[in-house]
Amino acid sequence: MASSNRNNIQLAADAGQSIWLDFINRDLLKSGKLAELVELGLGGLTSNPTIFQSAIAQGSDYDDDLQRLAAQGLDANSIFEGLATKDIGDAADIFRPVYDRTGGADGFVSIEVDPQLAGDTQSTVEQARRLSETLARPNILIKVPATPEGIPAIRTLIGEGISINVTLIFSRDAYRNVANAYIDGLADYKAKGNSDLSGIASVASFFVSRVDANIDARLGDASGSGLLGKAGTANAKLAYADFQEIFGTDKFASLKPSGARVQRPLWASTSVKNPAYPELLYVDGLIGPDTVNTLPPNTLDAFLDHGSVAQTLTDGVVAARNDMTALAAAGVDIDEVTDELLAAGVASFTDSFVKLMANIRAKCDSLAAAAGQPRA
Repeated sequence: MASSNRNNIQLAADAGQSIWLDFINRDLLKSGKLAELVELGLGGLTSNPTIFQSAIAQGSDYDDDLQRLAAQGLDANSIFEGLATKDIGDAADIFRPVYDRTGGADGFVSIEVDPQLAGDTQSTVEQARRLSETLARPNILIKVPATPEGIPAIRTLIGEGISINVTLIFSRDAYRNVANAYIDGLADYKAKGNSDLSGIASVASFFVSRVDANIDARLGDASGSGLLGKAGTANAKLAYADFQEIFGTDKFASLKPSGARVQRPLWASTSVKNPAYPELLYVDGLIGPDTVNTLPPNTLDAFLDHGSVAQTLTDGVVAARNDMTALAAAGVDIDEVTDELLAAGVASFTDSFVKLMANIRAKCDSLAAAAGQPRA
């Protein structure tokens, strides 16, 4: 529980973890609700195609902009980019005081490249460049998925000084590839004659609850095994141990005098999928230095109300290794699980994006018909 004069977001910050919000819509921005959360200590915001699908498809907050952009003859993808960059830019402006106050360490807002490009390195790079140029703010992170094709894109973009949120990380192998791509990108940027690396930021978004949902289903009726609900947290704790190792190397240390920042692990998918589990299982249990936890609104409310803040991330690492060993002995192939989750994650975001494009086209047509205008 928070003390009487400091809330749990602030206490988490004292422990080295920034709490972000995994949500965005126009009402959050216009009503002042986001600014109020920033006053409470909120350190950043993440978005994804599913969040935008929900935001744009519901209500009338976007209708004026939809009509204006459709009247310009833009297609659904261009209309979405116009809507999304406006919201993300406005959110980044609200967080800019956090960015300035922390010397560029926090206060970031993330926008994702088209998930349909997850298997296309060059197209991912090109869209990330365009989004970065359009938004033109230092506290923007462009989200790039940790697919095999995304890894070289991460190095290229970091090497150009573009800050990145690497999303859809499920496996420790992928995480290590991501972290090394970031460090290599920093070295590339420096090799081009750039002596200051402090303006480049990155987070590595490691998904947690989906790991348990998948593995629990594989375990089936194994309530007596003691393994249900263990894999997500164990996987994250071991990834954090990888983080400590990688960013403790001489290779990264050589970049620190130039202002290089660590790439913070970000815990994503932290609302429980199984209602039988404690609602803050993936929040209270994953608090530690140089990390971020991005929470959907209901989980954030619960954390503020009754979260328990303590350094938990480095506790039980041996137990985490034992849990992963026991899962393997029970027939769970973690590589198979994480490959499946990555494919499903890309497919889910792609499906949301395709539905969002259809929603935009339908809404533009509906608004045009109501106004007596030709359909888009």
